[in-house]
Amino acid sequence: MPRMLPAREKGDPTLTTGRARTRRWLNPTTPIALIPAHNEEATVGIIVAQVRELWNYPVVVIDDCSSDATAQAARNAGATVLPLTLQLGAWGAIQTGLRYALRQGYRTAITLDADGQHEPQDIGTLLQPLIDGQAEVTIGAFPERASRARRIAWSYFRWLTGLQLEDITSGFRAYNHAAMIVLASYEASLLDYQDVGVLLILRRKGLRTVEVPVAMQPRALGASRVFRSWWVVGKYMLQTSLLCLARVGHNHRPPATDD
Repeated sequence: MPRMLPAREKGDPTLTTGRARTRRWLNPTTPIALIPAHNEEATVGIIVAQVRELWNYPVVVIDDCSSDATAQAARNAGATVLPLTLQLGAWGAIQTGLRYALRQGYRTAITLDADGQHEPQDIGTLLQPLIDGQAEVTIGAFPERASRARRIAWSYFRWLTGLQLEDITSGFRAYNHAAMIVLASYEASLLDYQDVGVLLILRRKGLRTVEVPVAMQPRALGASRVFRSWWVVGKYMLQTSLLCLARVGHNHRPPATDD
């Protein structure tokens, strides 16, 4: 589980409270953090608190039909909670968050998991390529975390798609406004996972994706929903292979301009 970080110094100008904090959170130039969560009561509050403490960004937790107190833990830590009435999976929850962010006027979104794997202190590293204009999407990569099943899947999909990325399944990402619009669209809705299909759509639209090295922690509880067994891995690879063969990633377009 990620460690709680010490509070900022009293004189730190980035620390705001009360009405001042609310005004900043409503500023669309501030990035918004989106956290999909399903039964992550034990860890989601810690992640929300860390993002708020370190960055003072608005945090939205998309509760994917949890049967525990995930939503309440997120609210108690200061997040806005979007409760889903139907379980949509990680990508459906993220897309819900992206649509919410766009309606609220935000132009940069960060996604991270609720299970404690992603370190909120690396958000600055994740955002830097977007700030520098090097890419429209940044992926926080930590290939060393991969199990044998995951490495086989990654190698296979790199061969099948031509994607030149090391950590295809990382959910620790940053999207600029152009990428948010693409991924909030209907075209990106018919996906079960947030990895290969999403990356192919981004490539098709001519949006640049880069990886940056980040640290990751082991899951605090439970196991990966995709790579928890060879049977689930086989199902995932079959579904994603069909998606690739449907030529989702072809017909490249020039990069979209982001005013």
